[in-house]
Amino acid sequence: MYGSKCKSLVEITLADVNPAVSLHVIGTDAGGVLNLPQSLQFLIKQAALVAAPSRLAYAPSSGQQLISTDHPAAAIEAIAAALATSKPTVLLASGDPLWFGIGRLLLQRFEPAQLCFHPAPSSMQLAFAGIARPWQDASWISLHGREPEALAAELQKRPAALIVLTDPNRGGAESVRLILRASGLEAAYGFWLCEQLGHPQQRLQRLAPDEPLPDPLDPLHLVLLLAEPPADIEAAGLPLFGLEDGLFLQQADRPGLMTKREVRIQLLADLQLPAQGVLWDIGAGVGSVGLEALRLRPALQLWALECRGGGAALIEANARRLGVQPAGVLEASAPEALAQLPDPDRVLIGGGGRQRAEILAAVLTRLRPAGVVVLPLATLEALAELRPLLVQSGCQVSITQHQAWRGAPLADGTRLAPLNPVLVLRGFRP
Repeated sequence: MYGSKCKSLVEITLADVNPAVSLHVIGTDAGGVLNLPQSLQFLIKQAALVAAPSRLAYAPSSGQQLISTDHPAAAIEAIAAALATSKPTVLLASGDPLWFGIGRLLLQRFEPAQLCFHPAPSSMQLAFAGIARPWQDASWISLHGREPEALAAELQKRPAALIVLTDPNRGGAESVRLILRASGLEAAYGFWLCEQLGHPQQRLQRLAPDEPLPDPLDPLHLVLLLAEPPADIEAAGLPLFGLEDGLFLQQADRPGLMTKREVRIQLLADLQLPAQGVLWDIGAGVGSVGLEALRLRPALQLWALECRGGGAALIEANARRLGVQPAGVLEASAPEALAQLPDPDRVLIGGGGRQRAEILAAVLTRLRPAGVVVLPLATLEALAELRPLLVQSGCQVSITQHQAWRGAPLADGTRLAPLNPVLVLRGFRP
């Protein structure tokens, strides 16, 4: 059993430093060895070999061999040689050695039963302790050796709290800011900069989007992103269309599930919205397309349908934020609920799943002359199923495919990160 030879800190005795027991891997905080409990300090004093990163500045006891290096491979080789000659050995590390620490490399070289870990608080624990916030709902991502665009994908999940382990060689905290801005989520997250965690000079500060990073910025830093309640917005000050994704309220259990800005703009163009008439938004989600349509054409009658629980309340909340008034918002399923609605001039079918063909057939029996129906699709199979229905109903059919990219910062520049491609099937009834 892994760790079976480890004892609790209060149970450690001289027998435990016998090399037959294990290699003791001891995590430290910023205070170093002096902050450790006496039981662990005892282990260190009894070791024949102590390996430690140079930043800990450990002073060896008389007759004790010290390997002071910031190169894990060198420390591991020294440890292997010591264990081969039955020398009691201790390895000092920072924080929790098994959380982005040397523990992973040790387990690649030694059997788990040889290792006994004594963790100190990790940087993630220290960050949340510093701002006095529970962290059971937190996620994390490491950008060490990775391009920061990985953060953009993680943010699409809209985590409640996200620890970002930065890589100063690839932009550090500034890269996190750029990704937030590119994702349209600067207003959705509080940005906490955490420097020298666990050190007497540790600094945790919340920075506004336009507030500069401290200069100098300590290289030992991470970023904590905390989701914030949506701020009130002034609808009159918003752009006419093409609103940022982060302006829309979303379902907490389905974060990021909405029509993205680039696709939304295209769908609004394909609908060719009239000044007046009836617009059906079927599978409305958070209501983004239909509500933006009302900002463009206030005299339209928007009927939004969303079958997911809480969908109607969410759409209505977004409507209030944007200063528009739908004719009706129904938490109901199509095609059954369509009988309650007036005949449409424009229809967007954004949902429906396996019932999409049945929904489209029902729509085509109700679509007025000169009407338009638009369907954003993700698969060729859906296109093959639905296009014949439009053709058979006498519609003029067009098909387009749209692919958008968003700039994502790299260590030394910017690359274009793709969004999911979307097929748009459009039918016009002459």
